[in-house]
Formats: sequence, C-alpha cells, structure tokens
Amino acid sequence: MNVNRRNFIRAGAALATLAATIPTTVAKAAMPLNLSLLERAKNALNQHRAVIANRDVIGIADFGAGSEAERFHIIDLRNGMTNSMLVAHGKGSDPGHTGWLQRFSNVPGSNATSQGAYLTASEYVGQHGRSRRLIGLDPENDEAEARAIVLHSASYVSPAIATGQGRIGRSLGCLAVSRQDLATAMGRLPPGSLIYAGKS
Repeated sequence: MNVNRRNFIRAGAALATLAATIPTTVAKAAMPLNLSLLERAKNALNQHRAVIANRDVIGIADFGAGSEAERFHIIDLRNGMTNSMLVAHGKGSDPGHTGWLQRFSNVPGSNATSQGAYLTASEYVGQHGRSRRLIGLDPENDEAEARAIVLHSASYVSPAIATGQGRIGRSLGCLAVSRQDLATAMGRLPPGSLIYAGKS
C-alpha cells in the first residue's frame, strides 16, 4: 500500500488542483490518480449525495490500469490524504487472465466487475473474512447486492504476487484487496461512503 502526501491540499481547492498535487512517484506498481476519473467520481458523489452520508472520503477503483498497479485510491477530499492499493477485478472481466480488465458486466453469474457508483454498507464476516457489502447506485451496477458484490481481502492479492507474476489474481466480481490493506480500506470507507469503479 502506498500512502501519498498528506495534508497538502486545502479544503475547497479546485478539482484540477486536487488531482495535480497527489504524487505519482512511488513503488513500481503505483498509479497516478486520473483527473477525468476523479471528476466522474465527484459527479457521482453529487448525483447520489442524498444517500451518501460520508462525503469527505471517497474510493476510486481505476480499472484502466493493469492489476499489478496500485489502482484503488481512497481520497480525503478535504486535505488530499490518499491511500493507494492493489485491487482485483473479476474473472469474467478478464477471461484470459491478462491482468487487464477487458469488459464490465452487471449480469448475475458473469463473475465480472461492474462499473459505476457504489454505496458502502454493513460489515460482516463471511467466506473471505471481514467484508463490506456494496450497493450499486447506477443501472450499470444495480445487481451488486443480488450478485453478492462486496469489498473483501484475498490471498491472491499481494505486492509479492503483483511483482512476481506481473498481475494479481481475479475475483468473482468483488473488489478484493490485500490482507494488509483491508483494515485501511474498511476503516476509511465506513458505511455510507462512495466507491466509484471505472476506467481511466
């Protein structure tokens, strides 16, 4: 996990300023935050603000990057504090296991990643240990609950795998992070937060 520059951006800074001030030089696997994807996430935050209680910190999964990259960014919009970490995409989005998402799908049984805005919901302990339910807020991901799409950790997601294989494993459509990053992801994205998944 990469923890980017903290307390750099002042509250009320313009969108371009926020994106420009987040550092991009970290470990080999790190990905810079994409301005256009950040703008789309902020638009989703405004669109769904009636159901999003925690509007200061958002998560952005940039599936335009390869799976070896730290492409899941958790951003405090007040001060720019950002955690970037690995996140898996679904098997159905990358049937050949290339490490790159080929397509999104909202179809039950597709085992694919869905794009769009998610509302974080309750925590539970299941097959993958601590997990957080996700509610799809857009037509492109409104089957998330029916498909049991959640945020969880997995053994197939780790910096060692990313470095050694050039890609991490695939989920069944869930947002799967490493064991070491789960506590950060769960803590910074409590129930009532926004996660936006898309391609830069």
